Amino acid sequence: MGIFSFKSNSYIRYNKEGKNIKLIKKEKWLEFNSLVLGIGDISKKSISKSVICAFFDLEGFTKFCNQIDPDLVLPVFLKEYLDWFFSKIQEETKKESFEEGVETWHDLPFFIKFMGDGLLILWDVSNLSKNAQGNIIVSSLGITKNYVREFYPMIKKKVVDPPIKLRCGITKGKVYSVGDEKDYVGPCINFASRLQKLPGITFSFSNRGFDLDGGFTEEIKNQFIVKIIETRGIGENELIIILESEFNNMNEEFKKYYHDV
Repeated sequence: MGIFSFKSNSYIRYNKEGKNIKLIKKEKWLEFNSLVLGIGDISKKSISKSVICAFFDLEGFTKFCNQIDPDLVLPVFLKEYLDWFFSKIQEETKKESFEEGVETWHDLPFFIKFMGDGLLILWDVSNLSKNAQGNIIVSSLGITKNYVREFYPMIKKKVVDPPIKLRCGITKGKVYSVGDEKDYVGPCINFASRLQKLPGITFSFSNRGFDLDGGFTEEIKNQFIVKIIETRGIGENELIIILESEFNNMNEEFKKYYHDV
């Protein structure tokens, strides 16, 4: 995304009727338009893609940023976290390495957007088999679990009160390009963002477009259960798939959000 900022040399002093006033330079004034968003020509025709959308979010990131002198720890955390995250995507995607390249369980994502405390990730599934799509779910689950098992024990030795969990919501649907295909919009993105905020869980995916009886091994399938939730702006009776272990361990107040099919 683009950045538009003023610097000291963006201003000039101008004398008007004996009064010294500060003006924004004309060339800087004219630079302020939609191009600063960094997404190119917004008038371009939108291109649709069939995708799996994952929204990863750090639980406790706001509290982490509110500590004393966050500027001293935020760069350390983000560098470690983002390096780890991208390496885990590679690790979870890779099936076997050869001298000429890498065999994968599924394609790498074609779009990743950093959103402060979250990462929006899109995989093109227009030509991806049901098994490969199921593998994206498995890979995302592996990343979420390994944050607690692997990354958190390491990072808490380097910074104070790091985010304690990595949450993930996954959907399937169509997205639509904006500008030069440098950003995307679509209902599935909004839904994925809502799913990762559900109480009492760290991982869930929409039932729309996924089938537990196809694309998953019995071992993976047996980890999940189907529940009904009400999601404002999305639907009153949405089927979602969550980890049975997380549902069994949540308190009774949270369980009220999840209804039996």
